[in-house]
Amino acid sequence: MARISFSVDGQEREVDVDPQMPLLYALRDDLENTNPHFGCGLGQCGACTVHLDGQPTRSCITPVSQAEGHKIVTLSGLGTEENPHPIQAAYVEEEVPQCGYCLSGWVMTAVAFLRDNPNPTDPQIREAFADLKCRCGTHMAIIRAVKRAATNMG
Repeated sequence: MARISFSVDGQEREVDVDPQMPLLYALRDDLENTNPHFGCGLGQCGACTVHLDGQPTRSCITPVSQAEGHKIVTLSGLGTEENPHPIQAAYVEEEVPQCGYCLSGWVMTAVAFLRDNPNPTDPQIREAFADLKCRCGTHMAIIRAVKRAATNMG
């Protein structure tokens, strides 16, 4: 066991855990943050995606020790209901959410993607999301939402 300290959505947090435990488990089980979801446990679906120092990170395969001293942002740390992040607002406007299970992966990836590529093409958007999974099939709505958010952010 080790005491690991990091910031989650702007709040300093500490957990006493096995340093090799996945970050996802520390967030969900120890800190009761239910936004990143357990999907595949292999880093292949994206449901567990959080930002670690601004970079989309699959928390199910990232040891919690790698978060020591770093800044983590989850879906709930992007915005509020009253003041959503532009990508969150675009997802609502385009009616993207269905079951919502995969949203952490898609939204957190979109935020980082648009930060680095503010005027993306459809092929660039598809490539950015190529390794994410959504069983509801809202892929076309997601592309529209990313384009809407890019316009609103620009």
